[in-house]
Amino acid sequence: MDLAGMRIVVTGAARGMGAATVAAYAEAGATVVAMDILEDEGRAVAQTATDTGPGAVSFMAVDVSDKAGVDRAFDEAAAHMGGLDVLAHPAAIQRSSPAEDTPVEDWDLMFAINVRGTMLTNAAAHRHMKAAGGSIINFGSISGLRPEVSAPAYSASKGAVHSWTRTAAGSWGKDGIRVNAILPAIATPMYDEALARMDEEGRTAHFWQNEQSIAMGQKYGDPKDDLGPVMVFLASPGSRFISGQLIPVDGGQSSVR
Repeated sequence: MDLAGMRIVVTGAARGMGAATVAAYAEAGATVVAMDILEDEGRAVAQTATDTGPGAVSFMAVDVSDKAGVDRAFDEAAAHMGGLDVLAHPAAIQRSSPAEDTPVEDWDLMFAINVRGTMLTNAAAHRHMKAAGGSIINFGSISGLRPEVSAPAYSASKGAVHSWTRTAAGSWGKDGIRVNAILPAIATPMYDEALARMDEEGRTAHFWQNEQSIAMGQKYGDPKDDLGPVMVFLASPGSRFISGQLIPVDGGQSSVR
């Protein structure tokens, strides 16, 4: 799956699944603009991916919840690359709380970044893709499919991403733009930080709710080996007839019907 000549934006690129996606695209030969609010980490990811090659990566600081900033960044990225073929949008945050005591601030922040950020980046990508088509890859979650008693706002935000993805796919298919969402179970810094905040009882409960149901090894996947190739496929012409889908990348943890 060669991506030479492909022009790609990756959000949430400074860490975890975003950084792994940037590395996979650069390894496949693409030209990439990596975006994140974390400037130092984002620039380091871009530099490492460029040094590894054969693709080239540049970095832009972007808050995905800010419409003016997103529109400006996508315009500059498309001008820099000579167009836009793919958007990969991992950028998201997570907060935990009981449903009956969810802080309004956490709810609003997660919807601003996880949901509004998805809408804004997708719409900006559409503007630059509608003449020639392209691929948009959003990030959903099993949390948007099931009751999530410890993270109700995160669950609701990911359910909204799923609905948006289907709607955008239905709206933009006429423009040759395919829109899909992956539902990953991948070990990331955010995942490690969440585990570190749990006590022993919480980690045990987490295992039985999450890892135990992963058929392939009962553990979360590796960003490079398990996520990267899927992201390359969904960016490539090989996925040209796949759209409007929620695609678990989770070792058999969930089933979407």
